[in-house]
Amino acid sequence: MIALSLAEIAAVVGGQTYDIPDPSVQVTGPVVRDSREVEPGSLFVAFVGERADGHDYARAVVEAGAAAVLASRPVGVPAIVVDDVQAALGALARHVVRTLGTTLVALTGSAGKTSTKDLIAQVLRRKAPTVFTPGSLNNEIGLPLTALSATEETKFLVLEMGARGIGHIRYLADLTPPRIGLVLNVGTAHIGEFGGREQIAQAKGELVESLPPASEGGTAVLNADDPLVRAMASRTKAKVVLFGESDEADVRAENVRLTDTGQPAFRLHTPSGASDVTMRLYGEHHVSNALAAAAVAHELGMSAEEIATALSEAGSLSRWRMEVTERPDGVTIVNDAYNANPESMRAALRALAAMGKGRRTWAVLGKMAELGDEALAEHDAVGRLAVRLNVGKLVAVGGREAAWLQLGAYNEGSWGEESVHVSDAQAAVDLLRSELRPGDVVLVKASRSVGLEGVAQALLETGAEGEVAAR
Repeated sequence: MIALSLAEIAAVVGGQTYDIPDPSVQVTGPVVRDSREVEPGSLFVAFVGERADGHDYARAVVEAGAAAVLASRPVGVPAIVVDDVQAALGALARHVVRTLGTTLVALTGSAGKTSTKDLIAQVLRRKAPTVFTPGSLNNEIGLPLTALSATEETKFLVLEMGARGIGHIRYLADLTPPRIGLVLNVGTAHIGEFGGREQIAQAKGELVESLPPASEGGTAVLNADDPLVRAMASRTKAKVVLFGESDEADVRAENVRLTDTGQPAFRLHTPSGASDVTMRLYGEHHVSNALAAAAVAHELGMSAEEIATALSEAGSLSRWRMEVTERPDGVTIVNDAYNANPESMRAALRALAAMGKGRRTWAVLGKMAELGDEALAEHDAVGRLAVRLNVGKLVAVGGREAAWLQLGAYNEGSWGEESVHVSDAQAAVDLLRSELRPGDVVLVKASRSVGLEGVAQALLETGAEGEVAAR
């Protein structure tokens, strides 16, 4: 964060200082909410959670070097006390972003946000110092904490914005006003909470509504291949840039294909030229993500050649997202267990099919959460798709939703041997331990709440003789 005195911070957030001998002391370290991340000069933000109360760690963090605590009550050590800690954190982020004047890029969408954010960051940091959202910290707490990590040297600030309902993105965009706003897609993720794709589109479009007009540099980057996203052009006064495979896209891909290892390759076209891209990431769905990143980079002055080189060299920065690891015995584990929705499930299955040509493939899948009334149909459809893509075997893990996955595959299959339903992750590990053989490819994917990353981790733990060690 930029250096601010405790007195300045108190004025920004409307707080009262307690137990601060010298209000001119500056916060020079990071703003953190985890006591384990405190460094000398930090500001520790004390949230009251379901399992822990940050106020209980106040003395320990100050002893570890924190300059003060942002709290909702006096804690016996230097503190700035406010009525609402979350609102105060947001106010501080807003102040810092406006003081810095850095170029802020915000993005949202139903699927692919984190992967695209990581691509944008890896492309832009070739041009200038870039700060970006770590992992998926895209809510009203994670977003301001990321913004507060920017410094005077930061040229680009790339922020992922998530939404659980109408008004959430508007709130986040007010905290950290973007100059460039990117909307990737409108899918069915969280459809049970929103009530329908039109409501999801309404929420995602709040991002483009928050942009400054074109005369002030505002730019909306929209997916030309998604009608609900493309329609958002009417909701903004910003310049509109389209990306996608459509001929009408300003930034588009031609000759899209997958390599023998399942990595996408294509010819990138931008208004300033064209260049070839071969990605290190896996799955054709990353083409759209790459085009979105390319559109942002083009608007910020990078050439087609610079963008193509950066995209070709970019890797995965966030864990459990199409992490591909080959075991010593030749079994390939694809850990995509961070989260799942119907769109990302289909993309991952297609990537598995491409990677597994000539090999035996396994899809270890669990439930997709928050689908509401669409849950049965969507799980059934994913199970059927696994069979249509000739996945060797679907292992459906868990309860009712997993049963729907397996039933879809069973009904689509010819012999009833294309799928199996197991009760939990340990049962899946036991099954795979007994049946995997060298050369197999295993995809592991489900919503985060299922915790299937443990299956992937267990499969990667090998004993002295190369056998998989179950947890």
